[in-house]
Amino acid sequence: MKAGTPVVNRLLKLALSYPEAWEDHPWDETVVKVRKKIFVFLGIYERQLSFTAKLPDSREFALTFEWTEPTGYGLGKAGWVSVRIPLRDDVPIDLLEEWLDESYRAVAPKTLVKQLDA
Repeated sequence: MKAGTPVVNRLLKLALSYPEAWEDHPWDETVVKVRKKIFVFLGIYERQLSFTAKLPDSREFALTFEWTEPTGYGLGKAGWVSVRIPLRDDVPIDLLEEWLDESYRAVAPKTLVKQLDA
């Protein structure tokens, strides 16, 4: 993973701003968890932005883009979507931020989600 790119830094900063969110590095990947559950995988691999999130509400819409696919390892069936965008392309950062928020809300305990809505 190549840390330090502006897009990754922005998404990571947002992810870590959620209640009880913390960064971890299982499988040599960067993930952000809420308590013990992952809500986003994030990084740069092979000159592409790699972003994976749980999208129970917008999964079908997300999969209409050519740069998305259901996440492997059976996670796609549970609503997880993987994004791969070449770094040379414009990254739809606002959309990814919306998906990050949706993923946090899908994974976090309801008590923490209520803190966001208060």
